[in-house]
Amino acid sequence: MSTRRERSWPAGWWRGGVCYQVYVRSFADSNGDGIGDLGGVIERLDHLERLGVNGLWLSPVMPSPDRDWGYDVSDYRSIHPDLGDLETFDRLVDEAGRRGMGILVDLVPNHTSDRHPWFADARSSRGAEHRDWYVWVDPTADGAPPNNWQGVFGGSAWTLDEQTGQWYLHNFLPEQPDLNWWDERVRDEFDGILRFWLDRGVAGFRIDVAHALVKDRLLRDNPPTTEADHPVIRRLALREVYNMNRPEVHDVLRRWRRIVDAYGPGRLLVGETWVFGVERLAPFYGTGSDELDLGFNFPFAFSEFDAGELGTVVEATEAALPRDAWPVWTGSNHDIGRFPTRWCRGDEARIRCALVLLLSLRGTTFLYYGDEIGMPEAPVPRELLRDPVGLARWPDDEGRDRFRTPMQWTDGPGAGFTAAGVEPWLPVGDAASCNVGSQERDPDSTLHLVRVLIGLRSSASLGLGAYRTVYRDRSLWAWSSGGLTIAANLSEERAAVDLPRGRVLLTSSRGRDRGGPARVDSLEPWEAVVIAPE
Repeated sequence: MSTRRERSWPAGWWRGGVCYQVYVRSFADSNGDGIGDLGGVIERLDHLERLGVNGLWLSPVMPSPDRDWGYDVSDYRSIHPDLGDLETFDRLVDEAGRRGMGILVDLVPNHTSDRHPWFADARSSRGAEHRDWYVWVDPTADGAPPNNWQGVFGGSAWTLDEQTGQWYLHNFLPEQPDLNWWDERVRDEFDGILRFWLDRGVAGFRIDVAHALVKDRLLRDNPPTTEADHPVIRRLALREVYNMNRPEVHDVLRRWRRIVDAYGPGRLLVGETWVFGVERLAPFYGTGSDELDLGFNFPFAFSEFDAGELGTVVEATEAALPRDAWPVWTGSNHDIGRFPTRWCRGDEARIRCALVLLLSLRGTTFLYYGDEIGMPEAPVPRELLRDPVGLARWPDDEGRDRFRTPMQWTDGPGAGFTAAGVEPWLPVGDAASCNVGSQERDPDSTLHLVRVLIGLRSSASLGLGAYRTVYRDRSLWAWSSGGLTIAANLSEERAAVDLPRGRVLLTSSRGRDRGGPARVDSLEPWEAVVIAPE
């Protein structure tokens, strides 16, 4: 039973804000066991305050056997002992709030751990109290699964439970059985789970696989992919039409909207809307803001770092979203990798250019821990892998550990993540060449660039005004927003441009001074500029 902690957040605070994803296990280790924890997040709040972010999305902090590192929850109302306890969580909420930052809990409602007491009861017998909380079905006449659904991590999405003789559904690992969202008891239970965390003062939730909760009642086969599908979808061979993306999921999101709104107008719902088409993203915002506040834009994140491709997605998004809906942009996260590697190949000029784009588009930007210093992915040898994807698919797929390695705070022992001599849970990357401490001392560093960009979002309304394309081809992209002009050269060649005369507020190019009123008539390779009217 939680005690309600009164905390208010301004309506729409995220519209001018920047949110920051903290992968807690890899952020900061406060007790010297090699694992990042909530105490470590508290110790590093000053860094996040100086950065200027105002929302913190915590990767899952609930108890879990960690088969999928927190995304297999065994208790929705507590804290993983590796990461802290509820008292520490409450202190984090308070300390972050004192600095103007709201905490977003990562909610995993599609599935539980197979170690959750609900599932332990459900598989004990066909008549168990929680049996219908999960998706069970009899084998076909030849003993096969009921349909062709495939798990995201490979193989069939069905596992036969020998004790009760039925198949159960798991869209991810067999250790992550899917909940049955047609059962009203499941919906009631999650109403209470949301209230539990809202009562603790959180600012809202990031909802894991928000598009996938409800399954087709008839369990129909998924159709094959076609050449018209996005390349990411084509890799799956089957279109996820019946095991995910059902229209009834919007009923759940509207229900949650009513719950969070009862706590005040500033509570945020962010969806992991893993859909590849902005026309399919738009419905998650609902009608009149009655569903999600923000839905992650994966067509943008999976685009090439190309002005034509990125600009096309931005224009389509602006056209598709409902009136008054607010876009969200991100280049990195714990599943898709780090944009400094995926988009920018570790090149500093490209990284700085990408950060200007991410923080200048109309919308809310989500940064992944380390983005602010251009932290690249780090190699993880086979013997140190923790991610089930890498463990199952090596060497064809190295998995996700390479973009979940510890935050590089310093170039010293333990990289400032953990104490010297302590073995971190994942190996540290090249902290000597990329770390917070060194960039803190360099006034022209990527870290300082990000601080200036975030500052311009409040001082000059960067990223707030209506978007309008000024010019775009495969290399050059310019747009206006809120009276500002932003232009970027996404190519290896110096490019001539025709931009309005104005005052250059910022350039991504290291060491280049464009201060004062001027007409920008060219951009260096991988340079982006922000121009204000004279």
